[in-house]
Amino acid sequence: MVKSTYQQIPLKNVRIDDPFWSKYDQLIRDVVIPYQWDALNDRIEDAEPSYAIRNFRIAAGKEDGKFGGFVFQDSDLAKWLEAVGYSLTTHRDSSLEKLADEAIDLIGEAQQEDGYINTYFTIEAPELRWTNLTECHELYVAGHMIEAAVAYFDATGKRKFLDIVSRFVDYIESVFGSEAGKIQGYDGHQEIELALVKLYKATGQEKYLRLSQYFLNQRGQEPSFFVKEWEARGQKSFWGGVLPGPASRPNLKYHQSHAPVRAQKEAHGHAVRAVYMYTAMADVADLTRDEGLLQACRTLWDNIIHKQMYITGGIGSTHHGEAFTFDYDLPNDTIYAETCASIGLIFFAQRMLQIEPNSQYADVIERALYNNVIGSMSQDGKHYFYVNPLEVWPKASEGNPGKHHVKSVRQKWFGCSCCPPNVARLVASLGEYIYTVSETELYVNQYIGGVAKATIGGQHLEISQETNYPWDGTIKIQVTPEHEQHFTLGLRIPDWCRHATLHINGEETPISGLILNGYARIERTWQAGDVIQLELSMEIQLIQSHPQLRVNAGKVAIQRGPLVYCIEEFDNNAPLTSISLLTDRHRPLSARFDPDLLGGTMIIEGDAQIDQQEDWKHELYRPLKAVTQPVKLRAIPYNSWGNREAGEMSVWIRMKP
Repeated sequence: MVKSTYQQIPLKNVRIDDPFWSKYDQLIRDVVIPYQWDALNDRIEDAEPSYAIRNFRIAAGKEDGKFGGFVFQDSDLAKWLEAVGYSLTTHRDSSLEKLADEAIDLIGEAQQEDGYINTYFTIEAPELRWTNLTECHELYVAGHMIEAAVAYFDATGKRKFLDIVSRFVDYIESVFGSEAGKIQGYDGHQEIELALVKLYKATGQEKYLRLSQYFLNQRGQEPSFFVKEWEARGQKSFWGGVLPGPASRPNLKYHQSHAPVRAQKEAHGHAVRAVYMYTAMADVADLTRDEGLLQACRTLWDNIIHKQMYITGGIGSTHHGEAFTFDYDLPNDTIYAETCASIGLIFFAQRMLQIEPNSQYADVIERALYNNVIGSMSQDGKHYFYVNPLEVWPKASEGNPGKHHVKSVRQKWFGCSCCPPNVARLVASLGEYIYTVSETELYVNQYIGGVAKATIGGQHLEISQETNYPWDGTIKIQVTPEHEQHFTLGLRIPDWCRHATLHINGEETPISGLILNGYARIERTWQAGDVIQLELSMEIQLIQSHPQLRVNAGKVAIQRGPLVYCIEEFDNNAPLTSISLLTDRHRPLSARFDPDLLGGTMIIEGDAQIDQQEDWKHELYRPLKAVTQPVKLRAIPYNSWGNREAGEMSVWIRMKP
């Protein structure tokens, strides 16, 4: 079985003990997973119903009724089960395991004789299986079931769920392929491609890896599968009848099927589908040593990171199709930046790290994780953003149809609730993102306190971190090999860090000569008790945009360490658009930790001025009359906004020249 050169340390071998992340870890276990189980069972008052468990009960013959929710509703339960698997890996809980076993039993009872699982087509339209792959997410749902089963098997060693999905995938393999009589197609929403790689790693069955390759290689070939499928069903859309004519043809760029995957140069279309596909491309490139596929991954990565990513790690700039648009088109107020898209970007970055240790991938994981992802969930774990804006005016969200998707208050649940369980499964599996190892190297990608057990060159070692990151840039790392051992330890120097110092066993070590691809690489013979102290400077930085990013002209964002900051109406004068930041060497911004604000957070304060409002009468326009007054500005981490009361919010702030 082929393995990655660089691998993550298994989740079961990582214990997080960190002032910042342990509270999120506990929140997922104690609040989020139980809350989301209630949501899946339609027990959250005044929230949109999920129908997920009810659909499986109907499909299993335990209840009468019609299918409820979206055609892909099963995936919410799958992602919840995946989060449970990760949680059980790090914290055994017999009652939670029993609950999950019962849900898995229900899935098994809903499975059809040939292995097929999908409650919509089982309940509503069994004769229409595989007739609308463009729109109906059948393979997408299957992919999430696979990921959940692998996570649960890794956590518990129980094979029932893994056997259920393996039977399902064996059936899928009999349906899809290049052979005569098979469907020579692929899904409209990528997901199964990356899931099949996980199934291959869990089972060692190469046929699953080959099936993932097939779906990737088939995509974008001519004639278009999606167009042929659309014509075969009489130009009928699942979402609304017959729409004849060229304008109604499937949008191939939206589905990343406009060209073969190796020929794609820019990120187009639905952002989640795109990064899920890029994740699978990186997986397959790694395991098959496919240089053409790897180069496509690098090209697409560069396009996203340098031209289509928000400062918070959000991607997908328009609500029309939840999609990428074009380079440098990153509006702040009509933004989409779906939570799932940032999570998918993290998946893509993690896979690239398993191919080549380059800090740019870990930097993006950090940016998306500390800002967009955890900012999408309220501090109580029971409310969520689907869209993650960089500028909010609540009246516009309520009264402007073009901004109706932008919410100023997190929601209890959604009819399409893909994001909340996605957050749960990512945070529950956070231990997998901290380190990568090879036969001769160990890389520290994220600075998160705790202890991990690794194997390098056949020998066991323990590595621990102590830090108050992201509030402080001091990281203490202790390496404890079983026997003295020679290997390279790589420490990421983040892209935001202007100056770093390194001490090994108390002795300062020049860092400049150690840097390669963003990591300080320390090659030495390590002994038990060796201690490294890394100091990353955390100055407050004012960030500007590329001149082509027009909406941010004349504006700056505030960043300290990995955290992007924002201003809220709660702390500042409204409208926020009338505030201009004043800062120079005589009036610098200052940071202080407030233990009583938002559960304890670092706030940034400084001088600003606000355009006077009082002397305006009833006129809408008037000759320029610059009247300002000084004010104090307070900024909080973007990941904490919206946890007090509804109001305006902005990341980008006018800067007085």
